[in-house]
Amino acid sequence: MKNITIVGGGLVGSLLAVLLAKRGHKVDVYERRDDPRTTKAWEGRSINLVVSHRGWEALRVAGLEEAVRGITVPVFARMTHDPEGKTSRQPYSIDNKANWSVSRGRLNNLLLDEAEKVPGVTLHFGYRCVDVDLDKAAGIFVRKGEEAKTVLADVILGCDGAFSAVRLKMQFGRMNYQQEYLEHDYKEIAFPAGPDSSSLMDPQCLHIWPRRYYMLMGLANGNGSFTGTLFMPHQALPEAPDAGFDKVRTEAQADAFLKKHFPDAYAIIPDMTAQYMRNPEGNLVMVRCSPWVHKDKAALLGDAAHAVVPFYGEGMNAGYEDCHVLGKMLDAHGDDNWGAVLQAYNEQRVANGHAIADLSVRNYTEMRDLVADPRFLLRKKIEGHLQAKHPDQWMPLYSLVKFTSMPYVDALREGQRHDRVMEQVLAMPGIAEKWESEEVERKALELLGKD
Repeated sequence: MKNITIVGGGLVGSLLAVLLAKRGHKVDVYERRDDPRTTKAWEGRSINLVVSHRGWEALRVAGLEEAVRGITVPVFARMTHDPEGKTSRQPYSIDNKANWSVSRGRLNNLLLDEAEKVPGVTLHFGYRCVDVDLDKAAGIFVRKGEEAKTVLADVILGCDGAFSAVRLKMQFGRMNYQQEYLEHDYKEIAFPAGPDSSSLMDPQCLHIWPRRYYMLMGLANGNGSFTGTLFMPHQALPEAPDAGFDKVRTEAQADAFLKKHFPDAYAIIPDMTAQYMRNPEGNLVMVRCSPWVHKDKAALLGDAAHAVVPFYGEGMNAGYEDCHVLGKMLDAHGDDNWGAVLQAYNEQRVANGHAIADLSVRNYTEMRDLVADPRFLLRKKIEGHLQAKHPDQWMPLYSLVKFTSMPYVDALREGQRHDRVMEQVLAMPGIAEKWESEEVERKALELLGKD
C-alpha cells in the first residue's frame, strides 16, 4: 500500500482516487474549490461533455459504468443549423454508435460521491496547492483562514488542470513545455426545456450552428434542457469584423448579433441576450509538455498533462484513458514499483497527448467551417460507403477516435492517410454523380494500398 496525494478533485482526480483506492492504496484528494456538491461551481461557465469509448473503458474498470450511464443522454449524430434555420442530420457512424452527453457538474458530483464510498479515500476541499517538493512527493496546501500545511506522501499525482501547480514545479526541471491560446473564447448559453421537461430540439444530436469564424453548439441534458456554448474570436478577425467578444459588448449589440446569426436558437431561448451579458467569457488553452513524470514520485494526468480544446469531445476521455493506462502499468509492474510504472506510463501517453491536441484543433475547423460544405458532405458519404463495403480496410478517423481504443497517434496518422486518398478521389471527374460506383471504390482502395 502507498500513501498517494492527488492534487485536484475534478473529473480525472475523482476517478483516479476510486481506481487507486480499490487497489488498496490510501488516497488523499486535495481540491482548491469548495465542495461542488454544495455550491454552483459550474453555473454559467460549463461546456457539456461526452463520454466515448475510452472513457467508458476506464469507468468500467472502476465499477462506475452503470452509475454514469444513468445521467447521460445518447447522441447519435450532428445536427447542423444554417442561417435560415434549416437543419441537416449527419450520423456519427454507419452502425448507429453514440457518444453520451453528460453535465460536467453532475458527473463530477457523482464521482466525488463514489470516491467517498471507497475505503481509503479522503477528500479535502478548499485547499490550494502552492508548492510541491517533487523528490519527497510533498505538497504544500493553503486553506483560507488556516496556516499552510505540508502533506508527505509516497507519490503525488497532478490532476489539477491546465494551470497545474504540480506541472509548474516540474517546469523548473528538464521539461519541454508549450502553452497556446486558441484565438476563440467561449460563453455558455443554456437552452431551456419545453413543457413537462420535453426537449425543444432532438436530444440525440449534437446541435451546431456553423458560421465559419464562430459557432454555437448545444448538447442535451437529462432534464430536457441543453447546455449550449458560443465560440467566437477573443478579438474580431478581419474576415468577420463584427463577430468578436471585443465587438459584441453591449446588450443592444448582443441582441442584434444573436438574433441575426442564430435565429432558430434565439426563438427558443427567451433570455439568450441576458445570458450573453451575464455569463463569463472563458479562454481555450492547449498545453503540450514532456515528460509527464518525475522519478518514482510524481506524475501528471488529464489537463495537467495535455490540456486540449473541446472540439473532439475527448479531453475528459483522454484523461480517463490516462487513468486506465496507469492502472495497466500497475498491473504489469506491480503496485510497489512506481519507478517502472511511471516510466512506462510516460512512454505510452506523451505522444498520444500531443496527438489528441492536434486532432482537437483539426475537428474545430471541421465543425466550424466544413460541416455545411457540400464537398465535405460528399466526402463523408464516400467514406461511409467504403466503410460499409470494406470495414476491414476503411474506418473513418472520427470512428477511430471515438469508438475504438486505437492510440490517438495512430488514429491521427490514419486520418492523414485518408486525407491524401480522398483528395485524389474527390478530384475524379463527375465524382458527385458516381460516388457510389465501383470505379470510385476501386480507386480509393487502390490509393489506400499504395499510400
